[in-house]
Amino acid sequence: MIPESFRNAPIPRDQDWLATLPSAIDHHLTTWDLRRDGQVMHGSHALVIPVTRDDTPLVLRMNAPSEDVTAHIEALRFWQGRGTVHLVDADPSAGAMLLERLDMHHSALNLPSEEAMDVLGVMARRLAVPAPPSARSTADLALARADSLERDWLRQTKPFDRAFLRAGEKAVETLVTTQSTLAVNGDLHSAQVLAGTREPWLTVDPILLRGDIAYDLARVLWTRLDDMPDQTAIREHLSIVVTAANLNPDQSKNWIIFRAIDYWLWGLDAGLTEDPLRCHRLITALI
Repeated sequence: MIPESFRNAPIPRDQDWLATLPSAIDHHLTTWDLRRDGQVMHGSHALVIPVTRDDTPLVLRMNAPSEDVTAHIEALRFWQGRGTVHLVDADPSAGAMLLERLDMHHSALNLPSEEAMDVLGVMARRLAVPAPPSARSTADLALARADSLERDWLRQTKPFDRAFLRAGEKAVETLVTTQSTLAVNGDLHSAQVLAGTREPWLTVDPILLRGDIAYDLARVLWTRLDDMPDQTAIREHLSIVVTAANLNPDQSKNWIIFRAIDYWLWGLDAGLTEDPLRCHRLITALI
């Protein structure tokens, strides 16, 4: 039941969790009255088992228990299927989720990049309902990072031109306060939006934040940046998603510049090679 490709993935695995995974799957199949209904699939962190209950197609998703998994469950409970995959049941202590079945072979990655920008912009606006006060604020996240940009840049021996750093610092000055109390998905990109039946597109693995909807536009763009041949194309893609989500263009650009600088520094520190280049391209097109 556990594919070797999942067992032997290069990312670190909790071996105790992996050893007990077959029995945990059997337990949830029995407890939730499920029958297996197809080939087991997996991503980098989760095992997904197609199942049925009373002839309804669902999936049993198993992750190693973590704060991130608990946060995903809480976000899905909050949105209750509005623009997100519907959470049927969950056992956070076991990292288990019972979800409506989406088309796991058809994500927004399969769309032309311009069309994907429109889909993700509409998705961001659809998720923008009043958020719970307990959700983390996008402004607080920006404020917590603002003062450490230059420190990290210096620690890494000035890995890129100071003009880029200054653009990020200037952009974040406008982001550390917000009047918005709307819900924001802090992990929105093409691979996380799958074709559905209740709605044409539904997002998975959302992170619930509160504040500026433009918070994650940098990720929306840089995950499809290889499909944008030049700076003009980058700006055109940005215009599509901003229009679809009904966002302020200047605020959107500031979020992208700040988040791209933040991710550029993080990516270099983590030893990434391709993503820092994407951040460079993205910022160059916007400043």
